Amino acid sequence: MDIKQIQELIKFVSKSGVNEVAIEQENFKITIKTNQAPTYVQATVPQAPAYHAPAPATAPASPAAAAPAATAEEPTNLVTLKSPMIGTFYRSSGPDKPLFVNVGDEVKAGDVVCIIEAMKLFNEIEAEFSGRVVKVLVDNASPVEYDQPLFLIEPI
Repeated sequence: MDIKQIQELIKFVSKSGVNEVAIEQENFKITIKTNQAPTYVQATVPQAPAYHAPAPATAPASPAAAAPAATAEEPTNLVTLKSPMIGTFYRSSGPDKPLFVNVGDEVKAGDVVCIIEAMKLFNEIEAEFSGRVVKVLVDNASPVEYDQPLFLIEPI
């Protein structure tokens, strides 16, 4: 890992809100810690109601109307597909490429549903189970945290 990659990693860590990142390779080990106070509690991120709570506050007009519909759907058997890593979430393999999945699409276990870029590596994220995509919880090209909900899927 060269100095430029280390500097980019430091910038990424400081922007992401993560407090600590450790990387080990064959002859190299680095730990980056920030002095930031935690901006979230890990236990509340996976819970759908805690994750959805900020959305109505940002734009009260349209999400407030959508929130009752989402709440009506959530008590069913929806399963949350979560991010296995921190990075940048992408819904397609390129700007001119079609989206991997849309709301209403059926996915099978092993189907690629998105890409997460971490340290210039593009990681394909696969569905862990078969189902129908009910909701995409993250905007394209947005940073995501480990274990952050990405999709709500209704198992079939």
